[in-house]
Amino acid sequence: MTALAILAAAGFGLAILGAAFVALRTRSTPVAVLAAGLVSLFASVVFLILAAPDVAMTEAAIGSGLTTFLFFYVLGRIRRESANDQ
Repeated sequence: MTALAILAAAGFGLAILGAAFVALRTRSTPVAVLAAGLVSLFASVVFLILAAPDVAMTEAAIGSGLTTFLFFYVLGRIRRESANDQ
């Protein structure tokens, strides 16, 4: 592994920690969902740097894409149901 790859992996590791901190500390649910998706997206880039493209593609598709979509879908359904109840 080259020095550039190590620096890139370390930088993305710090970005993962930053996005996780935002996901934990924010009071806005959509921001928290997006930050959690960003954590997963950064993790997929780290997997790609570490020469694991199959894991990177799975993490990007399932962890970042599908999970974020499902969170927003359920959030929209909950908001619609609560608006109908009032």
